[in-house]
Amino acid sequence: MVDDDEPNIVQSLAFVFNREGFDAATTRDVVQSMPMIRDSKPHFLSLDIMMPNKNRYEVCQEIESDPELQDIQVVMLSSINNEESRRHAMSQGADDYITKPFSLMQVVTRVIEVFA
Repeated sequence: MVDDDEPNIVQSLAFVFNREGFDAATTRDVVQSMPMIRDSKPHFLSLDIMMPNKNRYEVCQEIESDPELQDIQVVMLSSINNEESRRHAMSQGADDYITKPFSLMQVVTRVIEVFA
């Protein structure tokens, strides 16, 4: 699942993930994404930190603290490129942290590494 408020990122990541054999669902709003996450229990979630409506660190922590969702691999995507933000994301349950701008193949490679 791709959760980002930037339409180009959502479309691009979904296209590349689908091309690589993943079934990529997309959302651009946490109000919509949490019910989708609970219903579909995706194996992987790319989660943008800087989005409206809810702190994405909280979303990551919510996923990590729910026994039914703990197996979801979460990669945080962010334009914040500092160690404090990276450490905070990892402490909330993120499995990886990628800064923007990024190459699409960088994200796909990280996802494939997670599942290898």
